[in-house]
Amino acid sequence: VTGLPFRHVGERFQRSNDTISRYFHMILTTLATQPFYTDYIRFPAGDTVPSKIQNNPKFWPYFRNAIGTIDRSHIHASPPAYVHSNYRNRK
Repeated sequence: VTGLPFRHVGERFQRSNDTISRYFHMILTTLATQPFYTDYIRFPAGDTVPSKIQNNPKFWPYFRNAIGTIDRSHIHASPPAYVHSNYRNRK
C-alpha cells in the first residue's frame, strides 16, 4: 500500500497500528542493511550529469545535488501482465 498512514493500512489488513509499525520497520531495516542493500542498490559510476542540464543556468542550480534519474539511476518495476490495463494512463 503506497502513501497511506499506518492507521489505514491497519484497517485494511485488520491489524493494530503497533503491528503495522513493527513490521514496517523490520522490512525497512532489512532493505537498508547488508546484504540486501549492497547486492541490489547500485549508484552510477562517475559524476556524469547530462550537459543539457549542467550547462543550463535555468536547471543546474536546482539539480546540482540531486540523485535519481538525473544521474541515470533507475529502479525497474512493473506490474504483472494481467493488471497492466489498471495502470495505463495513470499519472
